[in-house]
Amino acid sequence: MTKKQKKWLYRIIISILLLIVANLIPLNGVIRLLIFLIPYLVVGWDVLWKAIRNISKGQVFDENFLMAIATIGAFVLGDYSEGVLVLLFYQIGELFQNYAVGKSRKSITALMDIRPDYANIERDGELVQVDPDEVAVGDTIIVKPGEKIPLDSVVLEGFSAVNTSALTGESLPRDVKPGDDVISGCINQTGLLTLKVSKEFGESTVSKILDLVENSMQKKAKSENFITKFSRYYTPVVVISAVLLALIPPLFFGGVWSEWVERALIFLVISCPCALVISIPLSFFGGIGGASKMGILVKGSNYLEALSEAGIVVFDKTGTLTQGTFKVTALHPEKISESELLSYAALAESYSNHPISLSLQEAYGKPIDKSRIRDYTEISGHGVSAVVDGKVIHAGNGKLMKQIGADYHECHLVGTVVHLAIDGIYEGHIVIADEVKPQAKQALAALKAQKVRETIMLTGDSKAVAENIAKQIGIDKVSAELLPNDKVNEVDRLLSQKLPKEKLVFVGDGINDAPVLSRSDIGVAMGALGSDAAIEAADIVLMDDNPAKVATAIKISRKTLRIVKQNIIFAIGIKFLALILGAIGIANMGQAIFADVGVMILAVLNATRALNIKNIE
Repeated sequence: MTKKQKKWLYRIIISILLLIVANLIPLNGVIRLLIFLIPYLVVGWDVLWKAIRNISKGQVFDENFLMAIATIGAFVLGDYSEGVLVLLFYQIGELFQNYAVGKSRKSITALMDIRPDYANIERDGELVQVDPDEVAVGDTIIVKPGEKIPLDSVVLEGFSAVNTSALTGESLPRDVKPGDDVISGCINQTGLLTLKVSKEFGESTVSKILDLVENSMQKKAKSENFITKFSRYYTPVVVISAVLLALIPPLFFGGVWSEWVERALIFLVISCPCALVISIPLSFFGGIGGASKMGILVKGSNYLEALSEAGIVVFDKTGTLTQGTFKVTALHPEKISESELLSYAALAESYSNHPISLSLQEAYGKPIDKSRIRDYTEISGHGVSAVVDGKVIHAGNGKLMKQIGADYHECHLVGTVVHLAIDGIYEGHIVIADEVKPQAKQALAALKAQKVRETIMLTGDSKAVAENIAKQIGIDKVSAELLPNDKVNEVDRLLSQKLPKEKLVFVGDGINDAPVLSRSDIGVAMGALGSDAAIEAADIVLMDDNPAKVATAIKISRKTLRIVKQNIIFAIGIKFLALILGAIGIANMGQAIFADVGVMILAVLNATRALNIKNIE
């Protein structure tokens, strides 16, 4: 419990004791009024002050105004104890709600612990702690065991295990060695690391994540906007209704003034919409907090709400459903040797950072002599061309071979095939295989369990490779041999064919999928640890490489929405029933307090269930 909450609790306890004393003192008249005013002001001075302050700003109709009018009215009628009790129970409810919000906020702000406090820089033979903002790209920093990695860097010296759980939700540490990239916000566990800074602090992964989390509640869901609009009209209506309830029966039907004024005051106490106003945002806050524990970052409650309507989930293949770590599995030359085929392909592809190019360079296993290469050109969706040792080399897919008029043939093996032509003559092909992620099959089964209507895989790879992977993991449909622009067109086609109120979710690795991520209803970037493109382009960011977390995100979303709907129906239903009972004189002030504070506490308790992701069914 925070200091503020403790002070709040002490005020409530003191007010209860003063109220008991006030009821035991046998006095009447002004003295009795003054004695009851003491516990009233102790527990409710802030409510009265907020009401006055908001009225001065033109914000008349809020819960503070309703409480002030109702309790002052109770004092005017001589119901001193009830006037104090209304504020007392209201403050108990507010304290409970504040504690629940704090609990939800902690689940998100726990992420704020990833912010590093300092970076170690060596100066004059000694380690000096400086603010991460003061460290420039290219500087060398030292990270001791147990310290946070302050900036995105590359390992220069040292071997260690790095804990990424604060970012990914996964407890298994990652081993790093010289040459490996490390991400800010992770914890160095075992060895001393010397790092070369690759990004300034403002551009580092930890800064982008913190910015995302801090702004996540600014984008409101439709349910939250509905409650805001509802409260805007609801509160003035009930205030006017209370005034009419107090005036019309005595003026026109001979009612007793004290009886109808008391009913109007009870009506006001019952009418407070705090159960709705507090519990709905709290439910979304809890859902976003619960997701963050799992390494799932949601950029706003509007995206969390939309995800509950996911009907079509579209996956990119490479790096999303597959490992994205290609290996050469076969060499099929025509007239040249296997070593020549691999050598020309590796040299021609050496300027590309595509996983296929990297796998060719790895299989070649020798330093690349850049002096042998000139006129390198990357042909999007087809492959590359370059002049190697004075010969024009084309390396890529069948489309590239058709484009240059080379007479090629397909391979009988399943895998990604890189065809090679030298001076326009076909000289063979290389087969490269990409492994399916171990969680991919489980991910597709989990989506089916969540009643996702259709799962689709988009890839630039060959149809044979795509269909083989789809068969392994149980995906519904495949669109293969797509150029980057074809993926956007395919998503546009799927968007036009989806069912009403159905959302299309696209899941990609975030590196080259930004156009499709932004075009879909909900863009999910997976394996985004260290990927700026993913964090910026996607609506939901999965910090690790586990595709099964897509289904987890949908589960969290649907549980949150169930809780929101339960609270809306429960709170509005009880409110209107209690308002009717109050208006006809059946509900007394005690029942009015329950209708207000009791409903709020029950709704808030229900809202906090969104935090408990273990119970998602």
